[in-house]
Amino acid sequence: MRLGAFLLVLALASPVAAQDGAAVQARAAVALLEDATARLDAADGARDRVRALTETIQAFETGLAAMRTGLREAAIREAQLSARLASRENEVGQLLAVLQSIGRTDNPTALLHPDGPTGTARAGMLLAELTPALNQQADRLRRDLSDVQTLRTLQTDAEVRLRDSLTQVQGARAALNQAMANRTELPRRFTEDPVSTAILIDSTETLDGFASGLSEIVAQEDASVAVPASIDAQIGELPLPVQGLVLRGMNEADAAGVKRPGLLIATRPRAIVTSPTAATIRYQGPLLDLGNVMILEPRADTLFVLAGLETVYGETGQVIAAGTPIGLMGGAEGGIGSELSTDGDDTGANRSETLYMEVRQDNIPLDPTTWFKSR
Repeated sequence: MRLGAFLLVLALASPVAAQDGAAVQARAAVALLEDATARLDAADGARDRVRALTETIQAFETGLAAMRTGLREAAIREAQLSARLASRENEVGQLLAVLQSIGRTDNPTALLHPDGPTGTARAGMLLAELTPALNQQADRLRRDLSDVQTLRTLQTDAEVRLRDSLTQVQGARAALNQAMANRTELPRRFTEDPVSTAILIDSTETLDGFASGLSEIVAQEDASVAVPASIDAQIGELPLPVQGLVLRGMNEADAAGVKRPGLLIATRPRAIVTSPTAATIRYQGPLLDLGNVMILEPRADTLFVLAGLETVYGETGQVIAAGTPIGLMGGAEGGIGSELSTDGDDTGANRSETLYMEVRQDNIPLDPTTWFKSR
């Protein structure tokens, strides 16, 4: 035991740089954030500023998510390494005691084997066989120490990067709000009848009833405006309208036992919501107790119903392209501490906002997972 500790300390005297998988992940996330920053600079001069800002915000969201994943893996790895190093403390303590006792010994015969020359020779042969294995063990421990140092440096650097990225993505969202307010060139298929819509809202008690009655109040439809192309070939491959985690599927009961014919998606605060495909905006605005609702018509007799947004973009009757921003989720963006926190991230614990989504065809709810890539 004493000899092993002694050799370990000697090996630790020359540390070697080591790469950890978590560090590689987080550094890749930094590259994504740097790319998003470049996109933001380019968005100022882009001809289609709305699209450029949308892509910028999505790039920031992807980079921040990757950064949190990398930091979560780094924290787990650091905890494992720290526990392993802590288990060695007793061995290092014994080594120090041996070194101190050797330092106080002036008689060289104290290091001889009590069985005489033969015992000393046998002990030397045994030590020669053990040395390579002990050196390998020392190398592993040295790499662990280097990894812990790398991971701690990574976490410090990540805090700076996250703080800067959060400021920039907030600026990008503000710029998107302004760009959407200035956008007036979108084609329109029809003009909303506000009186009929108000009557329908007043007489509706459920989202199902509203969606069913909505198709009856379209007025002054402009036949000259092209209807969005068929999406049949895209069914099953459509992207989710927001980055998040699917908490509940169609007709899965919640904690109160309530079942709904749609998906419930957990998102982070202020996440951007985009149209999964080209569509006509059939309704946008507050409805019942669902917050802001956006209803898209990607093709005749088919509706995408999205509920729970805080901010909505566009006007009823407008025809929008795939990927067009249609709103932002609510919630207050946390500070750097909450962004660095990774507790329960994969379970949605830090995704405080929820977007509810239905797919309806001929007023019949369909399973959204057959239309969208839910994972």
